[in-house]
Amino acid sequence: MSANEQKTSRELAIIAAQAADEKKATDILVQDVAELVGETDFFVIVTASNSRQVNSIVDAIKEDLRDKGGVKPFHAEGTQDGSWSLLDYGQIVVHVFQPETREYYRLEELWNDAPVLDLAKEAGLCDVEYSDRISKLLPKK
Repeated sequence: MSANEQKTSRELAIIAAQAADEKKATDILVQDVAELVGETDFFVIVTASNSRQVNSIVDAIKEDLRDKGGVKPFHAEGTQDGSWSLLDYGQIVVHVFQPETREYYRLEELWNDAPVLDLAKEAGLCDVEYSDRISKLLPKK
């Protein structure tokens, strides 16, 4: 990527979603929170089956956003048990949860007024696995 090619926050969110999909994340959801949250445009929320997969997804997202988007996180944190990790890029924030932790926090429901991107149309993600709870939040076809 050349220095002149600044990616939009929407493009960065899609890069993160695609990276998570490549590492077999499930329940991949991108919410447009720009109208609801002052500093952030998009939340990318995904589920990983175990702590090893959480780490793998986080590493893939960081690598792809650095290589394809030209950005590095301002802040990264997570739980010691690997049940949740966060990457804060300012305009996008990525959350990677294990299933029980995602179910407990239900972060996507805190912002249920936020539009959800159609990842099949915008990112080419057609075979993502969705739980019943998350599939209800997806754009209607």
